[in-house]
Amino acid sequence: MKKVLVGILMVALLAGAIVAYGVLYDRKVPNFKGTSELFVYPGMDVAQVTDSILASGCVKKPRSLRRAMSTVESIAPGHYTIDSTCTSMYVSRMIHGGWQTPVMLTLSGSIRTYRSLARKIGGQMLADSAAIASFCEDSLGSFGLDTAMLFTRIIPDSYQMKWTSAPRAIFDRLTKEADAWWTPERLAAARKQGLTRNEAVTLASIVDGETRYVPEQPTIAGVYLNRLHTGMKLQADPTIAYCYGYTLNRILKVHLEVDSPYNTYRNYGLPPGPISCPSKTCLEAVLHPASHNYIFFCADPSFNGSHRFAATYAEHLLNARAFQKALTERQRNR
Repeated sequence: MKKVLVGILMVALLAGAIVAYGVLYDRKVPNFKGTSELFVYPGMDVAQVTDSILASGCVKKPRSLRRAMSTVESIAPGHYTIDSTCTSMYVSRMIHGGWQTPVMLTLSGSIRTYRSLARKIGGQMLADSAAIASFCEDSLGSFGLDTAMLFTRIIPDSYQMKWTSAPRAIFDRLTKEADAWWTPERLAAARKQGLTRNEAVTLASIVDGETRYVPEQPTIAGVYLNRLHTGMKLQADPTIAYCYGYTLNRILKVHLEVDSPYNTYRNYGLPPGPISCPSKTCLEAVLHPASHNYIFFCADPSFNGSHRFAATYAEHLLNARAFQKALTERQRNR
């Protein structure tokens, strides 16, 4: 009988030791290898989140993770980073407490409309593009904006923020960052060119529509500023493309007659607002344009993305004819 009791006691002690070791391991010993990114969507339950972590292949001891996750009563949607320093219990508490790792929201490339902006944001954040577009249509008034002037308060860049940020929080961050970018020095640079902040953004959007070749952006900005300062019409093709919702494959003479305040072939001065969300390099080009006497430019016949510039219309005609000749030959060869 005594031996039986001793045996039972030993089994109980062993079982207790195993349990204690498990608890200690779950709380103190890192249970993951490498780094794994976890996205927890609304509606996911503990079992689904646990399976998602296990599927990443980063878990050393699945049983430890399951024990820790079994203590979780609720989970918080979000983006979480699990690395080699994490214990199972820390991960369970992180997901329960909503200790998110910020994501990087990157706005770059072509952003021509508020809907294209919505698609870029929706592709990177929990809020989908429809929710972002709806916010732009209905709620920008709280920022003193509408969709036509939205890009005066957006600077393409990368921003760290919570993946679960609501549309209002996203735009609050973006507009505050844009306001901070416009330092007193940059506002003074705009005034030096005879422009307000909004006008500088509008002109930068035209430069952005003309070229992505950064070395030429200050020169093209200088051309348009020369036209503005001498009372010429801007005659900017990107504004015609905007009038047609960027649906034209090629701009023809008939398109230049479109009745729109954004048509710079019919109207003097700048259009009412930006025609796209210009890059920082285009904004800087407008604030610090190249100094020259060029009034005209056209695409280079080498088709390398650069342009030929001219101070007189006669020079411009020579450049334009060279380009048209090269274009005709290119189309014939195709």
